[in-house]
Amino acid sequence: MKQPIESASALRIALVCNTSFAIYTYRQGLIRALVARGVEVTVIAPRDRTTSLLEQMGCRFIALHVASKGTNPRDDLLTMWSLYRLYRTLRPHVVFHYTIKPNIYGTIAAKLAGVDSVAVTTGLGYVFIQKSRAAHIAKLMYRFAFRFPREIWFLNKDDEAAFVDQKLLVHPERARLLHGEGVDLEQFAFTPLKQRENNGENKQAAFSFVLIGRLLWDKGVGEYVEAARQLRAKYPYARFQLLGPVGVDNPSAISQADVDAWVREGVIDYLGEAHDVRPLIAAADCVVLPSYREGVPRTLMEASAMGRPIVATDVPGCREVVADGVNGLLCEARNVDSLAAKLAQMLDMSDDERRAMGERGREKVAQEFDERGVVERYKGLIRQLTGITL
Repeated sequence: MKQPIESASALRIALVCNTSFAIYTYRQGLIRALVARGVEVTVIAPRDRTTSLLEQMGCRFIALHVASKGTNPRDDLLTMWSLYRLYRTLRPHVVFHYTIKPNIYGTIAAKLAGVDSVAVTTGLGYVFIQKSRAAHIAKLMYRFAFRFPREIWFLNKDDEAAFVDQKLLVHPERARLLHGEGVDLEQFAFTPLKQRENNGENKQAAFSFVLIGRLLWDKGVGEYVEAARQLRAKYPYARFQLLGPVGVDNPSAISQADVDAWVREGVIDYLGEAHDVRPLIAAADCVVLPSYREGVPRTLMEASAMGRPIVATDVPGCREVVADGVNGLLCEARNVDSLAAKLAQMLDMSDDERRAMGERGREKVAQEFDERGVVERYKGLIRQLTGITL
């Protein structure tokens, strides 16, 4: 029988993910809220450049090996065994799992250790994009593992419907729609678009597109590069930028050699990585994400919060944030011509039209994606499972 928890300071919460970066980037508001109430927050993830930042926020950090793009069952069983031992030792009151392998193997480990867990599906990724044998096995594993969490959170209704339609939820009544993980509206403050004027002799001022995220083929980076090739003759003043890590541990990762070749060609400006993306969003005229599928993309919420118009694909996740013709433009996924046409449409708009799109984007994010509401959902579930009000 579980012992009653006397206060928030006795509460132990674990966050488990395949990267520290994702915990730091997407869940700072949750961590701050928990730490402020004295909760012991443990982050279990592979160590990376954001690990020290999580520790500075007051988290306890435990390194975990996760072979994100590997298909060796031995590696996955090792991950599950490591998590089982950690849960038996730490005895967290609630574990939140994020991304595919923690959702599957962490959930099973939590069940074996007698620990309450919640699965947060941050995006279905290659499992629902590809038709491979590995994707088929992953679906079977999802169906087995997802009988165990106390709740399963989906970030958009399309992902929830996909799990229900393919009968991957043994207990569909445990599914909940979170509608994105939210954005801090104060941190990502509205920043008006800069005024663009002709520089004389009919020369346009530079116009900057930026694609922000892990550099993956599934993010539509290849289509973005090809669209840039198509457009640069007619729009020589347009700049096409990439911001995000290269060669990440993912089956769809783009190599440094690919990026270097694009830079040498002059079609792409690679901005590297950034802890703080706000100055780079502020410097951009439009944010682009031609992804094949998303949960609810944080970069688009951040861009809209700061008043930037968007060009994205009409796919699950992206269309949660972008209303076509309202705060951005939607194109077909995997379609270079469609993407190029929407980028050209954005370039042909007046400053006032783009500015109005950006302002409507800020309004949409404030109404639908305020991070404070998401944090309250976490608090409510923790109260339900532990009896502690935060």
